[in-house]
Amino acid sequence: MSAETYLGAAEAFADLVDRLPVDLSGPGLGEWDLRALVGHTSRSLVTVIDYLQQPADSVVAATAADYYVEVGRVSLEPAAIVERGVQAGAALGDDPAAAVRRLVETVADALVGADADAVITTIVGGMRLRDYLPTRVFELAVHGLDIANATGLDWQPPRAALAEALALAGEVAVAAGTGPAALLALTGRGEAISVV
Repeated sequence: MSAETYLGAAEAFADLVDRLPVDLSGPGLGEWDLRALVGHTSRSLVTVIDYLQQPADSVVAATAADYYVEVGRVSLEPAAIVERGVQAGAALGDDPAAAVRRLVETVADALVGADADAVITTIVGGMRLRDYLPTRVFELAVHGLDIANATGLDWQPPRAALAEALALAGEVAVAAGTGPAALLALTGRGEAISVV
C-alpha cells in the first residue's frame, strides 16, 4: 500500500508544480524561495531513486517514526539544509514542471519490482524501503501544502497520503515524547506544536 500511496502523492505534487509559474521566483518557506521549496520537495523523489541503488547491511531506523527521531539526532546544519534545497531547485532547470514529471516517471519505474523489504541506505542509515516510503509521503504532503500556501493555490494531497502523513506525525510525536501536546493541539485544546 505504501508504494501506491507514495506514487499517488508524487503525482499530486507533479500536478501542483504544473500549476506554478515557470520562473518560481516568489516566496517559498523560511529562507527558501519558491524554486528552493519545490526543489527540496522534489528530493522526496530523488532520494528514493538514489537510495534504491545503495543497499545497506543493517537496519538503523526500523520505522518511519524512527527515521524522524534519528534525523533529530543527526547533526544537520540548517544552512546545509537550506543549501540542499537551493541546489535541488537549480537542478530543476528551465522547465521545473517537466523536470518533476521526469522524476516521477523515473521513481515509478525504479519501484517496479522493488522489494519492499530491501534495506536501503538513507541519511540516518539502513531502512527497509517499506518504512522509508512513508517518510517521503509525509514530505510530499507537508511541503505540497507549503507550496500551495505560498502561492495561494487550492491543493491538498490525496486522501491516502494525507491519512498516512497524519498518522506518521502522531507516531513521531509519541516517539519524541510530545504525544499528549500533539493530541491536544489536534483537537483544539492546546497550542500548535512542531512534530518534525
